[in-house]
Amino acid sequence: MSITPEAIAQSLQSSDLGDRLSAVNQLRYLPVDQGFELLIQAIKDSNARVRYAAVSQMDRLGHHDRAKALEILLNRLYADSEIDVKAAAADAIGALQLTEAFPDLERCFREINDWLLQMSIISTLGELGDPRGFDLLKEALSSPEGLVQGSAIGSLGELKNPEAIQLFEPFLTHEDWQIRYRVVQALSNIGGAEARTMLQKLVQDSTPQVSEMAAIALTQLD
Repeated sequence: MSITPEAIAQSLQSSDLGDRLSAVNQLRYLPVDQGFELLIQAIKDSNARVRYAAVSQMDRLGHHDRAKALEILLNRLYADSEIDVKAAAADAIGALQLTEAFPDLERCFREINDWLLQMSIISTLGELGDPRGFDLLKEALSSPEGLVQGSAIGSLGELKNPEAIQLFEPFLTHEDWQIRYRVVQALSNIGGAEARTMLQKLVQDSTPQVSEMAAIALTQLD
């Protein structure tokens, strides 16, 4: 079957799940304007796997109509029944740099107690680079989920706000070396004398991955 808008549109109406999933994947071969219109159709699919695949392509096609993309992604963030789709919507918001969505991301983080969605939202805040995210990222450091904590550390590093450095102090001896590794990365992004002092402590870390990365980070701050 040739890949045309008409053929993909027909496949998206198929009763066969495999046909619909294949059609979503084929959208990448269409011009952006045509792909975007069909993507809107796929995002309404009754099957969560199809919706997830469609939302995951929004980072590539959403630039065609950012206002419409924002509307669709916020709808999925709030209304979708599947957490995976909600998380994919948050990821796409970050990829498209839709800073207008910050109040909605903050609201969802507080209202929906699911670690996967919260992790996606926290990662998105770093990608957005919006300074308004600082307080929410600070709050996320207290999450009981290590993956959420790690994402918060990484996103604070992306914001490059020196006020975050002191927030990392309790994590220098965290039992999970991957958390300590994220601290090294964040400190490297922020830079400055205070970050250097903390990196010098991490050079002594018992885990080679952490100590070696800290040493590299120090040379990059020179």
